[in-house]
Formats: sequence, C-alpha cells, structure tokens
Amino acid sequence: MIRLFLRDLALGVRAGGGFGLGLAFFLILVVLVPFGVGPEPQFLSRIAPGILWVGALLACLLSLDRIFQLDFEDGSLDLLAVAPVPLEGVTAAKALAHWVTTGLPLVLIAPLLGVLLNLPGPAYSYMILSLAIGTPALSFIGAFGAALTVGLKRGGLLLSLLVLPLYVPTLIFGAETVRRGAEGLPVGTPLAMLAGISLAVVALLPFAAAAALRINLR
Repeated sequence: MIRLFLRDLALGVRAGGGFGLGLAFFLILVVLVPFGVGPEPQFLSRIAPGILWVGALLACLLSLDRIFQLDFEDGSLDLLAVAPVPLEGVTAAKALAHWVTTGLPLVLIAPLLGVLLNLPGPAYSYMILSLAIGTPALSFIGAFGAALTVGLKRGGLLLSLLVLPLYVPTLIFGAETVRRGAEGLPVGTPLAMLAGISLAVVALLPFAAAAALRINLR
C-alpha cells in the first residue's frame, strides 16, 4: 500500500501528472476574477471565500480522470485487482496520493491568492483550516467518480457531471466557514459539518469505489 502511494505520488509530481496543472488553474482563475467583476476592494473581499473554494474545487477536478485511467490503460489496474492487497486500500491510497499532489498544494498557496482577492485578515486561518479539512473529501469523491467511469472513452465529461453535484455540500460549508470567519461570526457549525462530510467520505467511499472497479473490470 505504501509503495503504491509513493508510486502515485511520484507520477503525480512529474510533468503532466496534474501537480502543476491544478496550481496554474487556481492561480489563473483568481487573477482573472478582478478583471471580470472589477477591482473594487470591498466587493472582492465579499466574494473571495466563494471564489477561492470554487477555484480549489475546479482545480481538483482537472486531474481526477488520471487516478485510475492510466493504470487501466497499461493493465496495472487488473493486476491490482487480483493482488493480495484489498482493492479498497488501493482506492484509498490513490485518492490520498491525489490529495497530496493536488489538494495539499492548493491549501498552501491559498493564502497568497487570498491577498489578490483582498480577503480579510481574520479569514486566513479559517480558509487554510477549511481547505485542509475539505479538500480530502474532494479527492475521495473524485476517486469514486473516476472508478465509475474508468474504461469509458471520453469519460472526463461524464466524470465531471457525476462528481460536481457531490461536491456541492463541501463547497457550501467550506465557503461558509471562511465567510463567517471573515465577518467574526461563529464558525463551529459549518466547520463541524465540513469535517463530518470529509470523515464520512474517507470512511465509506473507498468501499464504493472498489465495488465500482470490480464491476468495470469484469
């Protein structure tokens, strides 16, 4: 399991592996927003939590199809399915590697991009905390969607359509946590809901993803 995680980690940080692609997309989106809505600081400050969370969500979405597709194409996924390691562990390791190479860099770069959107000072800690708690859910939900669409030609669009509705609760509570933090309001409820979603997703979806893989590999 550890070797599989390290292998996917190495593949993710190589050129074309999705590591730089997600960061570049996140940066471009945040830079373009002021051009589209205007540079008025108060307005940017008000929409910054939502923009940062939407950017992180879409950046995670870019590389989801690579979680299983490359292994499916070269036959590695068939070998993993019959290996003595549980397929649930394989899906969890791949989802975790996706988060480390995609979600974690977004968490680290978000404070810099928050400056570009004039994010209020009190909101920075809540933004980092909410992204750190919520982005693992994005990767594990994405792994489940990737397992459902593995082997399908041009399955990237279908994957996006399947996954985006499942991302909505994480987006709502993540952005609400940052917004409340920016306004000095209590953040306990949205933060608890965000943590609950992530814990439930991490605990349950590897089993669902493994079941989907078994069906698709028959």
